[in-house]
Amino acid sequence: MDCRVVVEAAVPVYDVETPDEAVRIAISKTGKMLNPDLNYVEIETGTRHAPSGEELPPAFVAADEALVALELRMDVFNVDRTEHASRVARKEIGQRLRNIPLAVIDVEVIDDGTDDGDSDSVDDPT
Repeated sequence: MDCRVVVEAAVPVYDVETPDEAVRIAISKTGKMLNPDLNYVEIETGTRHAPSGEELPPAFVAADEALVALELRMDVFNVDRTEHASRVARKEIGQRLRNIPLAVIDVEVIDDGTDDGDSDSVDDPT
């Protein structure tokens, strides 16, 4: 089975003034740590919500330091279960993002590896 795993990362950024600057630096910093070994991992800004349900920006800036929520998407191939895909993604990403908290937030099966013999061809009625 093949799965797409989404991992949330809390990336610290220093000497920033705005949330937008913090996000740009966090994406760049994360990309440098993942490349060249994991250049297939997609990096996007994460979503945060207040306890009231209000959506918050992905970066929190205080005293010229920020904590940025990023979502890292990775496809994992030939796994037995979604839990296995989750562990593989977290290990691969975690080895390169030292001292950055990670949490798996979604695992989606993209190919279950079964072939029922169905084909997309149309039967000829003649």
